[in-house]
Amino acid sequence: MDGSIKKPIARSFDTIAFLATAGSERRILARKAREIFYAQGEASDAVFYLQSGRAKLTVVSKRGKEATITLLATGDFFGEEAMAGVDERRPATATAITVCKVLQITKKEMIRVLHEEHKFSDFFLKFILIRSLKTQADLIDQLFNSSERRLARTLLLMAEFGKPGEPETLLPAVTQETLAEMIGTTRSRVSFFMNRFRKLGYIDYNGRIRVHKSLLNVVLHDQLPEQNASRPTLLDPPLTRARIAKRTKLV
Repeated sequence: MDGSIKKPIARSFDTIAFLATAGSERRILARKAREIFYAQGEASDAVFYLQSGRAKLTVVSKRGKEATITLLATGDFFGEEAMAGVDERRPATATAITVCKVLQITKKEMIRVLHEEHKFSDFFLKFILIRSLKTQADLIDQLFNSSERRLARTLLLMAEFGKPGEPETLLPAVTQETLAEMIGTTRSRVSFFMNRFRKLGYIDYNGRIRVHKSLLNVVLHDQLPEQNASRPTLLDPPLTRARIAKRTKLV
């Protein structure tokens, strides 16, 4: 008989299973379109993981102006500011765009699993770093690119081009007002650019937006035709006698 002491088999933590199921200090919630997960200014006491659906983060200024700052897709964490301090408040409102399922994880459980499970820590840290890089890219996009290229980039991000797997070319319902808020322009300019993209064959737009791969050329290779690239064509007003007389004096 072998008298050696057998070492216990190390338990392997399953991150996917953890994020897919309810358990101690975590529960699965369902939300219909336009229902909120939490509101700006509320106590930040939990982190959320979007299991399915689309959602958005919006902020309201002191003057009451609302802006959409982030669109969320399946596989995204949100509400991670709960991990930043003792008495953190929600800096934004999280709202479902489509029917959503989320895993709500209490702050206490997030702290525990981050400390005890290195696989989960690596997974969560990678997400935070990717989101930080995206935020930086959004700022650069806002500072240096035209509003038309910013719209093209936003549509591609919503379609998840560049992520593993097939892109979701049919976007969830999103208004032109929301797109205008995200790229920092007016709804009329978004309408003009959307019509232009449709005429160029980059998108189909009939209530829902379908993005084609050719739109990548606008962002990656700057292959947008120069004609009318930045603004709608402004028609000259009809010539009147007064205008004709004024032009005559200028000649």
